[in-house]
Amino acid sequence: QVQLAESGGGLVQPGGSLRLSCATSESIFNIYIMGWYRQAPGKQREMVATISKGGTTMYADSVKGRFPISRDNAKNTVYLQMNSLKPEDTAVYYCAAAPRVGDPSIRSLYDYWGQGTQVSVSS
Repeated sequence: QVQLAESGGGLVQPGGSLRLSCATSESIFNIYIMGWYRQAPGKQREMVATISKGGTTMYADSVKGRFPISRDNAKNTVYLQMNSLKPEDTAVYYCAAAPRVGDPSIRSLYDYWGQGTQVSVSS
């Protein structure tokens, strides 16, 4: 059972930055894909960014170039650096872990989810 704990959310003005962290309970060497998803009120949960065990990344078009995903294997932590934030980025952001190979954009691939952290972008 992999446990995930997100942190780093908050309220920020448009154009600002936040960095989300996802600490895992076991070595991320054992996890094929780590991902960040988000869910805005009244909308479905959507993929934001993912990173595979081999370092391959995938991004939603809406965040490409603004939200780099990275990982620190020594700390068993995955990060999402969110830059140039927009009001439409407001959502609860979830960390997810997939213990097998597959399409990172498919939500059902992920067996483990964090509790989420709120990101609000408003002036």
